Amino acid sequence: MKRIGIICPSEIAFRRFLPALKEAECFEYAGVAVANKDEFDGATDEILAKERVKAQAFTDSYGGKIYEGYRNLIESGDIDAVYLPLPPGLHYQWAKVALNARKHIFVEKPCTTTFANTQELLQEADSKNLAVHENYMFAFHDQLKAVNDIIRSGEIGDVRLYRISFGFPMRAQNDFRYNKSLGGGALLDCGGYTFKYASMLLGPTAKMKYAQSNDIDGFGVDMYGSAALVNDKGITAQLAFGMDHNYKCELEVWCSKGTLYTNRILTAPAGFAPEVVIRKGNEEEKRTLPADDAFKKSILHFCKCIEYTNTRITNYETLLRQAQLVEQFEQLANIDVNKA
Repeated sequence: MKRIGIICPSEIAFRRFLPALKEAECFEYAGVAVANKDEFDGATDEILAKERVKAQAFTDSYGGKIYEGYRNLIESGDIDAVYLPLPPGLHYQWAKVALNARKHIFVEKPCTTTFANTQELLQEADSKNLAVHENYMFAFHDQLKAVNDIIRSGEIGDVRLYRISFGFPMRAQNDFRYNKSLGGGALLDCGGYTFKYASMLLGPTAKMKYAQSNDIDGFGVDMYGSAALVNDKGITAQLAFGMDHNYKCELEVWCSKGTLYTNRILTAPAGFAPEVVIRKGNEEEKRTLPADDAFKKSILHFCKCIEYTNTRITNYETLLRQAQLVEQFEQLANIDVNKA
């Protein structure tokens, strides 16, 4: 069984990744790394001490060891794969170190903050037969198949329009999402979810046709935006996203005979059974969708990427496609990716 280590004792690693890893049973958990001072920009002794306290909670709950330094974990002979839950602006740097050490990479979304960086990492991974998997976990949830089955059955007719919305209220001011240098901004955070799902619904011919990015005074990152993707059949997905919003996580499928609506399409936690509402004329019906553990299934897919060459290569293509859509948005919205 391959062994996986975690770069930094983050909340998502403790709260979501490790429980799912235990359920997946395809990796042995080796431990978690805390940064050395030269690996954590701006870190004080107090900050690093708090990181070690968090790391100790990992060890107390799940075993493994604490590695002093990200590089020490990555370069350890005990490690076959690395989980990177760092802020997006640090993904490229540490993924590159991991690939140079010949370690497989399970990285939180987005893979990197630019198409060029994602492309470079995947070329390096391909040359060394290493897996790189971007953790858009919702893509593996069984509710997506259930929604597709309803659409394909024809009971609500032909698709006329998809609408996908994902936004959430303001978080703490020190959250990385509001820090440009750490890869913050609505586009790379909640926007990426909407692009990913729209691409899955519309297929490989989908292209970005409209893009609007919006700022709010006092913040150095984009705070909300909207977009439209269209495929070669003319089917459109209208997208809206933001991180200063009343919470929304919705899919609406407007068809010729009815409408499908659901409100946890991108964020259903393990064991939660989402619902859809089907409307036909004046009639409305609620249906329960399958519960699932999407994080666990994302980890299992990562295992398949390590084991099977074809799965690994297909996954490279999926990651490149996602990065390409983000780049298309930036170009249409006239976003200067080099502007700090």
